[in-house]
Amino acid sequence: MELSVKKLSNDATIPTRGSAEAAGYDLYSAHDLEIDGNGKGIAKTNIAVAIPEGHYGRIAPRSGFSWKNHTDIGAGVVDSDYRGDVGVVIFNHSSQKLSVSKGDRIAQLILEKISTPMVVEYIESELPSTVRGEGGFGSTGR
Repeated sequence: MELSVKKLSNDATIPTRGSAEAAGYDLYSAHDLEIDGNGKGIAKTNIAVAIPEGHYGRIAPRSGFSWKNHTDIGAGVVDSDYRGDVGVVIFNHSSQKLSVSKGDRIAQLILEKISTPMVVEYIESELPSTVRGEGGFGSTGR
């Protein structure tokens, strides 16, 4: 299995892993970006990826970047059939402006296996029963 990557500009950086056992591939900003305090922005990586079939790419925070800058990452799904520029949604939870520089490691891409079973609608009969049934929030007593 391989993660195929294409640079969409000379400003792009191919994803890297911080160590041999790292779960994610570090993603790099291809451009300078400023995000207002308590604001959000999209950092383009200028890379396109081909996620292996049966997987998706989850864009997750990098702990160091998030800790130092009071940020979080959102909208983090890259489908295996997407071939456009991978963008990283950055939420700035600080009241101060955040400056992201070209080449900064801003997030990580983690490949995860998925299951996509066929959807079957039950119209005339009930769904298969369980002991829990319709018990919602707090119904298991834990």
